[in-house]
Amino acid sequence: MTVENASARRPSMAEEADIHDLYEKAVQNVEHEVEFLQATFESIRGRKAYRLREDFCGTASASCQWVRQGKQFQAIGVDIDPAVLDWGRRHRLSRLPAADQARVQLLESDVMTVEAAPVDMLIAFNFSYFTFKTRDQLRNYFRQAYAALKDDGLFFIDLFGGPEAQEETKEKTKHKGFTYIWDQAEFHPVTNYIRCHIHFKFRDGSKIKKAFTYEWRLWSAAELREVLIEAGFNKATLYWEGEDEDGEGNGVFTPDEKGEADLAWIAYIVAEK
Repeated sequence: MTVENASARRPSMAEEADIHDLYEKAVQNVEHEVEFLQATFESIRGRKAYRLREDFCGTASASCQWVRQGKQFQAIGVDIDPAVLDWGRRHRLSRLPAADQARVQLLESDVMTVEAAPVDMLIAFNFSYFTFKTRDQLRNYFRQAYAALKDDGLFFIDLFGGPEAQEETKEKTKHKGFTYIWDQAEFHPVTNYIRCHIHFKFRDGSKIKKAFTYEWRLWSAAELREVLIEAGFNKATLYWEGEDEDGEGNGVFTPDEKGEADLAWIAYIVAEK
């Protein structure tokens, strides 16, 4: 990560910014995520889910939001990076009432070896599991997810695709006070290797370049569903986003066996144990 255009007289907006806070504002909507998770679980299992595990949890915002549902709800956040977990403790967990904080457990561990109590629901969002670049590695992780669930548990992952996902391109999105830049810097069509960066640009012209960098394999929906079944799951359903009157995504995801031939899309897969 590099900060450009630092002012000699006073700190630039880039120097004063917090990349984790910017990431959450640009990428995450944990309130909507928790609503989707709970509604989907209830529609499939006919009951509420109470114990959540958030793999690759980062700042653990989803875990913190999960326990806000009530005193019966518990969350486990797992991440291998101690620095981002510490940020989550200081900036997200600390904002919860003491009783809610006690129901969030943050574990500094590898998702492949972590030991934790079984959960109703396990999530791996923000395409984090794309870090597994071979089918064997991915299957092994999915087997770990399967083992972490209760007998009627569900595993949720998100994914992106479409022709534009295989382009070396940049997409800019304006937010209040900053511009979020998604940079698909490199793509290899033979292996589906993809290297992406997140940059931020501010009103004063300062920038944070490569605030985050990801080296992934761009997995397809078909591959993911197949590997989930190979890992032991009974069913893997894709949830596709609906459209509003202008043809834009409306944030409502429902089961779909075909999808649409969109240039770029984001979807969820829900795997049933």
